[in-house]
Amino acid sequence: MKSRDDCVRLDAADPLASFRTEFDLPDGVIYLDGNSLGAMPKRAVEIASRVLEKEWSAQLIRSWNSAGWFQMPRALGDKLAPLVGAGPGEVVVNDTTSANLFKVLAAALTLRPERRVIVSERDNFPTDLYVVQGLTRLLGRGHRLMLVDRDDLASAIDQDTAVLLLTHVNYRSGAMHDMAELTRLAHERGALAIWDLAHSAGAVPVALNAANADFAVGCTYKYLNGGPGAPAYVYVAKRWQQAAEQPLAGWWGHAAPFDFSPDYVPAPDIARYLCGTQPILSLAVAEAGLDLALKADMRQIRAKSVALCELFIALVEEQCAGLGLELASPRRSEERGSQVSFSHPQGYAAMQALIASNVIGDYRDPGLMRFGFAPLYVRYVDLWDAVAALKQILAGRLWDRPEYRQRQAVT
Repeated sequence: MKSRDDCVRLDAADPLASFRTEFDLPDGVIYLDGNSLGAMPKRAVEIASRVLEKEWSAQLIRSWNSAGWFQMPRALGDKLAPLVGAGPGEVVVNDTTSANLFKVLAAALTLRPERRVIVSERDNFPTDLYVVQGLTRLLGRGHRLMLVDRDDLASAIDQDTAVLLLTHVNYRSGAMHDMAELTRLAHERGALAIWDLAHSAGAVPVALNAANADFAVGCTYKYLNGGPGAPAYVYVAKRWQQAAEQPLAGWWGHAAPFDFSPDYVPAPDIARYLCGTQPILSLAVAEAGLDLALKADMRQIRAKSVALCELFIALVEEQCAGLGLELASPRRSEERGSQVSFSHPQGYAAMQALIASNVIGDYRDPGLMRFGFAPLYVRYVDLWDAVAALKQILAGRLWDRPEYRQRQAVT
């Protein structure tokens, strides 16, 4: 097994090492939660100051034109598109992932009016399932959500399936679906495919157009480092942009919003998936993370992600053997995103103790300690030090304190 000095040498040879200096990371903190909230790019402060002091303060409402505020959702969408394998005019940055899923799911169902089943994974991210349940109740047309285990997805798609809805990388385990194959299978059986890319974009290669995907949604605040609650994005393949209408008809999605017509006429392109006025400060700040992701080589990002995950698994299984940890992520790198989860009977308390020691991951029931590896700023030596801290906490039962057992609102 590599020593700590070996990890230091790996960092020295890392082609992505210089990106770490672009982030404002607290001294003494090992941050392994980029799968939940990415670190802050230093340039985010500069952008926020520009918008506040030069655009809003000095130019006031003129900045909708002079600073490009009105075009920002589409401009950022075109900037983000290469990161998910999309083309110009296929992505807009706007609203939340949940709101965007509502839009594209409704649009997809209108394209398959004779079908009533939405197939998804039982362990899909809950908010996606909630959106499906809410929309189908609202429609009142007999649609139903069919939840199946991961291994049963292929057999569950049939002539009644309208939509296959999946998260590309599972939020609990980091398990990654074969997007191209499942999309192909859905199309072969007459269904459409919607992909949630929240745990993918910026960390693993995504190729929406190459996979012939129909719709996709995702957030910018994880591996894209857009900031807490940063606006999400929506992808619609060009072949569907005029064929389907989304139900959240707002003035920014109108073909001519400043005509102020009382009748809604949807824009003829991806802009119809906009809705109301966007949060300009949040949109502007999100560009800092996008620029860093675009500057990096995705092949190098993926190679380092795989190396980090494999090193972490090996270190934990060697250094923490017999301490109650079990790997809950796929062992094969091609089946895994950029996170590793281990289960432990005292997972929540152990994670709180780890966070108190300045090694930050997070926790998901049942018993899962999650560690996300953002290749642009996580170092190999961070993993060595994190596992050393984890071993100390588990071996010494340092988690067994009331303050670590007390559940917080956000885990």
